[in-house]
Amino acid sequence: KFGLIGATDTHTGIAAIEEDNFAGKGQHDSLPGKRPYPTGLGASLGWDMNPSGFAGVWATENTRQAIVDAFMRREVYATTGPRIALRFFGGTGFKQRHTRRNIADVGYKRGVPMGGDLALEEGETPSFLTSVMKAPDGANLDRIQIVKGWVGANGETHERVFDVACSDKRDITDDGVCSADVGNTVDLKTGKYTNSIGAESLASVWEDPDFDPSVHSFYYVRALEIPTPRYSLYDAVALGIDVADSNHPATIQERVYSSPIWYTPK
Repeated sequence: KFGLIGATDTHTGIAAIEEDNFAGKGQHDSLPGKRPYPTGLGASLGWDMNPSGFAGVWATENTRQAIVDAFMRREVYATTGPRIALRFFGGTGFKQRHTRRNIADVGYKRGVPMGGDLALEEGETPSFLTSVMKAPDGANLDRIQIVKGWVGANGETHERVFDVACSDKRDITDDGVCSADVGNTVDLKTGKYTNSIGAESLASVWEDPDFDPSVHSFYYVRALEIPTPRYSLYDAVALGIDVADSNHPATIQERVYSSPIWYTPK
């Protein structure tokens, strides 16, 4: 059992790691004109690299000891760059009304936070309380997903992704999927986008429709932003070339991942 954090893995000591302000990963990929060539890190080219990640830590206070304690209990999460805020709790008896208040108060009282072990009494079914808020200067949110993993009777591992909250009043189908894509506002000529789609925040209460109390399982949250420009698009605009010439995507959907919550049968 381990928690999730994000980091840059940059070899330059430069903290310019946003998509629109990326200074590269290695010795030779700091500028757009150098990205078609090797970075100096093995055989990778500049456009092969992804800029950054951040570690989110839910500490009781901003001290070294409190932050270390949060790491030890795995109450941490990872983002691919934006400063998205994520809360995730597992327990019993969560209701949709709990998403309209301070969910941390309810979450700690009725369950365990991300990184925790969920203990259930016989006959209880787990429910999961999630809240995600966009980065203050970032893109709106597309959806919240809960990823479930479990081990079958034959020892094989399984995984399933459930959409549990969708922006723009999109429905969730019986298969647990948003009924439509969120859309894309990115202008491939200018590298600009708008927050005219998506949501500033999303929250949800979800119960596992296939819960089996005899099966070891884990659950974690993944929340996606709306599509935004990848730095390969910004580079193409700066260089005056077609982004297709970079052989890399023009847009991406940044995201955040919680540490898991584990369920172990008694």
